[in-house]
Amino acid sequence: MNYVIIGGDAAGMSAAMQIVRHDPTASVTTLEMGDDYSYAQCGLPYLIGGLIDDPAKLVARSVETFRSKYKIDARTRHEVTGIDPSAKRVFGEQFDLTYDKLLIATGARPFLPSWDGKNLAGVHTLKTIPDAKRLLDELKQDVDHVVIIGGGYIGLEMAENFVARGMQVTIVERNSQLATIFDPDLAEHIHAEAEKNGIRLVFDEEVQALHGEKRVEAVVSEKQTLPADLVLVAIGVKPNTEFVKGSGIELSENGAIKVNAFMETSLASVYAAGDCATQYHRLKERDDYIPLGTHANKQGRIAGMNMSGRPRSFKGIVGTSIVKFFSLTLGRTGLSKREAEQHGIPYQAVTAELPQHASYYPGAEKLLVRLLYQPNTGLLLGAQLIGRDGVDKRLDVLATALYHGMTLQELEDLDLAYAPPYNGVWDPVQQTARRK
Repeated sequence: MNYVIIGGDAAGMSAAMQIVRHDPTASVTTLEMGDDYSYAQCGLPYLIGGLIDDPAKLVARSVETFRSKYKIDARTRHEVTGIDPSAKRVFGEQFDLTYDKLLIATGARPFLPSWDGKNLAGVHTLKTIPDAKRLLDELKQDVDHVVIIGGGYIGLEMAENFVARGMQVTIVERNSQLATIFDPDLAEHIHAEAEKNGIRLVFDEEVQALHGEKRVEAVVSEKQTLPADLVLVAIGVKPNTEFVKGSGIELSENGAIKVNAFMETSLASVYAAGDCATQYHRLKERDDYIPLGTHANKQGRIAGMNMSGRPRSFKGIVGTSIVKFFSLTLGRTGLSKREAEQHGIPYQAVTAELPQHASYYPGAEKLLVRLLYQPNTGLLLGAQLIGRDGVDKRLDVLATALYHGMTLQELEDLDLAYAPPYNGVWDPVQQTARRK
């Protein structure tokens, strides 16, 4: 069986490994447009901040390992420019391959609007190891003031790491808050943490242009001009799917490839996974687009199993994410108030601020917990948590509860771990659930 995989990172190589393990007759060719295979994109901000001292530490398996150990024909600098499903062909400028089964795992790229000055030196996005290397090279120069355009997770992580390097940071966000996946009143805690660490916040302003001679000198909004030695644009990503247009593959409104639970596209023998594909959201009961490494690895694994004859379905997501922002951890899962309202889902919310472990044990810190639930049944719909310690533990409990359709009363009944250094006799999640 001749398998071709377009994309050499999380989804593509997760699929490739399943194929070589389960199909002894497999001939696997992977096509990567860059030079790097199977690396941790989520670690790039910490490479910039200096916590990780070598890009090689972010590489899970090198291209040489895939070639020599797993006998995968792993190719670099092979950009696919089109597919011909009737002839089962993929092609680029200097190659033309046939396949029996094809996986599209081309990921996504940062969105960069058509601003005047977007091509000036000193304007960056961050998605790949080469992006990070270019940014690190620029930071060796005289860079004092960084402007980050976008206040989402990448913007927050990069703001922290620029501050760690001693830089002045301004975040420009077109909305009225950072981290719009959180409810506005909870975002105030994030704003306070940013300002405590010297970050200037600019809200409700759209960037109009970037100014400078040869390199960027300022970011211009409709209200003001902000000086900048370096600009990082972090306003979202766009699926890398332009090359499939005209092939008959069904796309969502944002260009992501529509897939079913088995990662099959609308074309026979063609699969898709990762940041270029949709993900089914269990609470919204519809396809969504939340490009995260966890989903890419999971979808890639499932695609590889199905392609190699071991059927397995993707069970969907509940919208779980977490980020470190200075001394705070920000976690959320399920629906926010805004999302519930957008999808016409009735909800009520209960919020509490409680110690993350026994209050009498040294080091107790406040943990802010918000739970959204269905008014009549008490069914859990979503959760948001902000605190200095213990967020990740509770977030995973709540994500599991959402996956299994639990109610707030059932949260109370959970047998959770207790000892004074780790928890109270009633976990903060359970205490919050009892207050509904």
